[in-house]
Amino acid sequence: YGGMGLDFSYNIAVAEELGNIRCGGVPMAIAVQAGMATPALTRFGSDELKKQFLVPTIAGDFVACLGISEAGAGSDVANIKTTAVRKGDEYVINGGKMWITSGSQADWMCLLANTSEGPPHRNKSLICLPMNLPGIHVAKKIDKLGMRSSDTAQIFFEDVRVPSKNLIGEEGKGFTYQMLQFQEERLWGAAIVLKPLETIIQETIDYTRQRKVFDQSVLHNQTVHFRLAELATEVELLRSLLHRAVALHVEGNDVTKFASMAKLKAGRLAREVTDSCLQFWGGMGFTSEVLVSRLYRDLRLMSIGGGTDETMLSIICKYMEILPSK
Repeated sequence: YGGMGLDFSYNIAVAEELGNIRCGGVPMAIAVQAGMATPALTRFGSDELKKQFLVPTIAGDFVACLGISEAGAGSDVANIKTTAVRKGDEYVINGGKMWITSGSQADWMCLLANTSEGPPHRNKSLICLPMNLPGIHVAKKIDKLGMRSSDTAQIFFEDVRVPSKNLIGEEGKGFTYQMLQFQEERLWGAAIVLKPLETIIQETIDYTRQRKVFDQSVLHNQTVHFRLAELATEVELLRSLLHRAVALHVEGNDVTKFASMAKLKAGRLAREVTDSCLQFWGGMGFTSEVLVSRLYRDLRLMSIGGGTDETMLSIICKYMEILPSK
């Protein structure tokens, strides 16, 4: 379908390299395209659907978005309300989606909707939804704290008709497909933050080495250089966890636990590194002139998007058999 036929480890290599871009929004947009909106289509979609949607997406001619979250259902995917009712050879879609990355410019959406009245984990389906159909309303581009170079939209559906052949895989398997798709998304997320965190630690070392306070460099203080050494160690530990999870995933193992651990650690470490480093920049760190302030805003999303820290902890607990599975 136009790809290189490489395994998932190459996705992660690309994701790590994207971290060299000095903002969060551009790597995130690429991650949605390559690692969030397309894995289920790649794995479960029909040949016809792949030719219609995956080929132009890989070529860069189509922009894809992922339609999961709603105003009343973010990390709680089972609670979504958007419906896709089968009528003849079409689905009629009603509802809305919220916080949709690339939603203002997307050519198609990988949409999760309720297609029956059954149990919440078995009544959902994924559908390839062209975004130029009548009844699709992009309500607004959301103004955000960070990731400001990435458009994030609120979208409503009013009697949108889409061919039933646009169903990805089997009807009722959408929740399962999305849970699998989430694992690759979360590994992408962990990979994308590694380089920015390394960069900001190094830039903080350089800045505090030349910045003088009370006749000595800020870096000369033990509390500063010890803290930076701790943070660098944490980043390396995250990289090791990520690479272990990716290796297991490539071998065909269920990496839900490790992907959730990596996502949790990435979100928390992004907050810890950017906050600690910004403090060492002093007043300059509170300006918009330096990278640390941008990453402080941009990377805050890591603990929220793609499943909150609290959701990751619940998944980890389930796999550790601390909590009963639902």
